[in-house]
Order: sequence, then structure tokens, then C-alpha cells
Amino acid sequence: MSYLNNAATTWPKPECVINAVRDFMLNGGANSSRGSNSQRDMKTMNIMLDCRIKLAEFFGGYDDADPMLVTFTSNITEALNVVLNGYLREGMSVLTSSMEHNAVMRPLRALEAKGVKVNVVRADSLGLVHADDVERELESTKYDLLVMSHASNVSGTVQPVEEIAEICRKSSVPLVLDTAQTAGVIPLNTKDLGLSALCFTGHKGLHGPQGTGGIIWKRDFASIVKPFITGGTGSYSHLETQPEDMPDKFEAGTPNLPGIAGLNAALDWLKETGLDTIAKRETETGQYLLDGLRKIDGLTVHGMPDMNGRLCVFSVNISGKDNGILADELSRLGFETRPGLHCAPSAHKTLGTFPQGALRVSPGFFTEKGEIDEFIEALRTL
Repeated sequence: MSYLNNAATTWPKPECVINAVRDFMLNGGANSSRGSNSQRDMKTMNIMLDCRIKLAEFFGGYDDADPMLVTFTSNITEALNVVLNGYLREGMSVLTSSMEHNAVMRPLRALEAKGVKVNVVRADSLGLVHADDVERELESTKYDLLVMSHASNVSGTVQPVEEIAEICRKSSVPLVLDTAQTAGVIPLNTKDLGLSALCFTGHKGLHGPQGTGGIIWKRDFASIVKPFITGGTGSYSHLETQPEDMPDKFEAGTPNLPGIAGLNAALDWLKETGLDTIAKRETETGQYLLDGLRKIDGLTVHGMPDMNGRLCVFSVNISGKDNGILADELSRLGFETRPGLHCAPSAHKTLGTFPQGALRVSPGFFTEKGEIDEFIEALRTL
């Protein structure tokens, strides 16, 4: 099989990631802060601290990349829920974009039913959110928060986050960024952008295991967000209320420790490989695929016309062909893709591909050009 669904999760994972998960399960396995001072217990705590330190440095965290401002979650959906449900209350207003994944849209719609006002700034037909539109919206209405994705999981369109972050800074509006598609592919600096919270997932561009994710916080913002999940933290056990100290405040219950061990190794792999190397390879692969797609009669590529301002994520439709049937036929020929609405109906409405959706093709760092050649030929044949 040729795996062309890296926007869903990157595969294969680096060997060091697999080995780290295996080693934790075989030779570690202790719960965090819930044992004695044994070697096994300390090993688990050190893995978690090492991973926090690396994440804080990788994402340019606040206060000299303080690892205590890193919260572990099971995925970016949980991370976004922790932020949105913990901060937004009845009577508050939040702005988002029309290119959002349901990881943003569904929590916001649930909060809307509880009295939070939700407004959506519409992107253009290429999936691009224009900074001028955001600025006009923030000038005309008082908002308590702006939450948006850095790049679309449907079209791969990368948003002008630097411009939008500056607008939020001038308007004193907290900005929360969904980096599901960009973390590990595009350099991100939480402090330079002035983000109140950066939400990430571990299993996509970071090349870690599924079941990992988290938040990089701005300290003053974290202090006013209420815990979304409460319970045991392995600390302050004399209290029946959630600790206020970080990182305990947002980390109730046992985390995915084997996953964190794998993510810790993945961050080492990323540093050794280099983001520039990853971005260059994915851009070249994306352009090669795009050139091939453009030569197929009756095929439409949605989103940006070239690799400027887009990731290696492509949604396509072929005239007269159901994308679900097309994905099944491609699977039988050995190519893994993803059809449908990609958990982002609003984005598809913006792109003009609702309700039929599209076939998403997303090569990754390990995709070879020969696989792209074979895929283009199979698509042309179908």
C-alpha cells in the first residue's frame, strides 16, 4: 500500500518512536507521581519533564520556555475543549473562521447553546482568511477570544497567522491557535506570535503516537481558564479541589505515558532531521503531485494554485465521479486516501465542495516520488 493520508496521521513513524513506546511498556510502566521514589517512578517523571522541556523549546514557550506551561492532553480536540470550555462563559463573544475543523466548531456550537456569541469570518474560495476581514470584525465588535486553525485540513491553505496575531495584539483579543496540520511542518513561536494558547497534536507533523497532544500556555491566560476536567493529579492530595499550580491544574487523571515516551523520542527525531529539511521535502513532493494532478482532464484541485501558502494536503474532485467510490477503487489498487467532508463541513461549504466533499490526498515526509507517479497513473486510469 502507498500511504497518502498523512493529514489524518503521519505514517510510518520513525523507528525511535516505536522503540521508545516499546521500552516504556517493557522496562518502565510506572504511573506518574503515583508511586514511591523508586528508579522506575523517577524514570517516568523524567520522561514527562524531558518531553515538556522539548515541547516548550520547540514551540517557543513563554518565560524562557517554562516547561510548567505545557499541558499534556490526549489529542488536539481535547486541548481545544480544555481552552474553550475553560475560558468562554455566557455573555462572552468569540470569533473564528469558516475553515475550521469540527474540533473547533463543535465546542463553539455547544457553547453557543449556553449563551456564548459565536461569529465566523468567511474565508475566500481558496480557503484563505484575509487579515483585513479579521481586522474589520475586531474593530466593529468587542470579542473576548479569536480561535482559528493555522492551516486547513481540507485544502492545506495556510493562514496569515503573523498578520492576524498582530491585529489581535493591537485589539487586546486573546488568540488561540489550532496547529493540528502545521506543528512539525512550519516553525511556530508562541511567544513571538503572542498566542494565549497554542494547541497541538502529537501524531501528525510531530510524528509521535496517537493519543498525544497538548497546550502551550501564556501564563496569565492559563491563570483565568478554569479546569475542564478535574480529578486526581498525584499531587496536593489533601485537597478536594483542583490544584491551581501548573501543570497540575489541567492534568487530572493518568496521561498516556507510553505515548508521551514516544512523543519525547519524536521530538528528538525532529530536531535531528530539521524542520527545514522536512518542509523542503514535503514542498517538493507536494509540487510534484500537484503538477501531475493538473494534467488529469476533468479533475479539480481545491485551494491554492501552487505550493505558496499551502501544505502538502490536496482535496480533489473528478467530474462525474463520487469521491467515496473513487477512494475505494484507489484502495483496491493500493493507495490509501480519504474521501468525504473530513470533519470540516464549514470548510467544504467555503470551498464549494459541500455536500459531496472531496478526495483528500496527503503525502508525507516518507512518501517517495515513485509512489506519486504510480498514484497519478492509477487516478488517470480510473
